Amino acid sequence: MAEQASLQGVYVPSEDIVAREIEGEIIIVPLVSGIGDVEDELYTLNESGRAIWEKLDGSRNLDAVVKELTDEYDATEGKIEADVRGLVDELLRRKMLVPFASD
Repeated sequence: MAEQASLQGVYVPSEDIVAREIEGEIIIVPLVSGIGDVEDELYTLNESGRAIWEKLDGSRNLDAVVKELTDEYDATEGKIEADVRGLVDELLRRKMLVPFASD
């Protein structure tokens, strides 16, 4: 079973994917088998997903991501936290995100 997102966790994109922005969406392409779903070769993030994805750079934990997005968007912190946790949980399950390990 995949790791569940923690508000204290820091996450980054897996080295086994490539992500590019195309026409306002983030397109994630797996580079190795076992990433994503067998049916889906590409995974796309809409504007909300892109806003979250861009903050998953290893420099802040999810709690900080939630607070930054709450300042930027007209939504409650609870709604934003649910969205962040939901996306991060899914991307962890698909092995597109990994916990950040500082060396």
